[in-house]
Amino acid sequence: MIYKKFQDLSLSALGFGTMRLPVLPDGTPDQETVNRMVDYALENGVNYFDTAAPYHGGQSEIVTGRALARHPRSSWMLADKYPGHQHSEVFTPQATFEKQLRKCGVDYFDFYLYHNVCENSLDDYMNPRWGMLEYFVREREAGRIRHLGLSTHAKPDVLESILDGPYGQVIEFCQIQLNYLDWTLQDAARKLELLRERGIPVWVMEPVRGGFLAKLPPAEMARLEALRPGESAASWGFRWLQGIPEVGMVLSGMSNMEQMQDNIRTFSSGAPLSDSERSLLEDIATRLHSGEPCTACRYCCDGCPQGLDIPSLISYYNDLSLQFSFTPVMQIEALPEDKRPSACLGCGACAAICPQGIQIPDVLSRLCGLFDKAPKWKDICVERNKLDATEKL
Repeated sequence: MIYKKFQDLSLSALGFGTMRLPVLPDGTPDQETVNRMVDYALENGVNYFDTAAPYHGGQSEIVTGRALARHPRSSWMLADKYPGHQHSEVFTPQATFEKQLRKCGVDYFDFYLYHNVCENSLDDYMNPRWGMLEYFVREREAGRIRHLGLSTHAKPDVLESILDGPYGQVIEFCQIQLNYLDWTLQDAARKLELLRERGIPVWVMEPVRGGFLAKLPPAEMARLEALRPGESAASWGFRWLQGIPEVGMVLSGMSNMEQMQDNIRTFSSGAPLSDSERSLLEDIATRLHSGEPCTACRYCCDGCPQGLDIPSLISYYNDLSLQFSFTPVMQIEALPEDKRPSACLGCGACAAICPQGIQIPDVLSRLCGLFDKAPKWKDICVERNKLDATEKL
């Protein structure tokens, strides 16, 4: 297993993310299979395990904690997160934290994150009424949190404001969505640069974009096979990340033993991609998200009577048309109603001036359809809050 130095710790470069655990027919996590996967992970050098309050309807913390409790506490490190990104009328950091400790069966967390600090949640995280920032800093001082960080799906400009604000002054690491597709699709390259400039270690979530990059089209897979026979598509994604020195932790949401075995093989020895192999992945990424060819020249914005940020909306369309992702959905939700794609009048002034010939009103209409069909984060939070009110430990 490859290990990365983080302060005085040696972390396995591969972390077990528990958002996509194996489940039983009724949809609940399969404790027995999770136990076997945790056993195998520990036997093969994985020592970092990541959970969160919303995962598996609140069951991930319990199942993960039970599986880990069968092993010495010194053999594993556990990360959990405060769900301040879940819209609620009332936030109770202390009560939530105590509940998470009980559910996981621990008396401290090795790592704890402010969960998804982004456009949609920043106001709540910054509201002094809830004291989210200060409470968890105090818990770190008390030793019940060893290391404090944040996760985010924010756009680069919003991430920059977060890092330059009070949260950026207390965190020790930052978790972002990073893979060779989102390098350009979600401007992850710029997010990485912001963290590099500030010397903040990078934790990676969605390294294969929820499994999308683990199941490439046959023609693209054949190109990879020709260079590295027998290596999985997922392995290519992980090896791409191994070439980024700032990455200290790669979280993989493994759903079965086969995925775990493949991931551990990849992280058992360092074999980063060559320059030519990285170029091949860049070409595959371009083919995968060859959507509307917007260059963000912003000519279209000048004449828009609604003042829409059309390049951003087109980028959300390109993202959602490829694969469902909460990131563009949350970013559209964060917009005022009069700046969303539904505010487009269909006048065509933008299309008439677009150097790329994009039929922008048609694109925004299709984006409206994709957005309307997508699950909304606020709705999910409402259901989660209902579950929290009735959940019994």
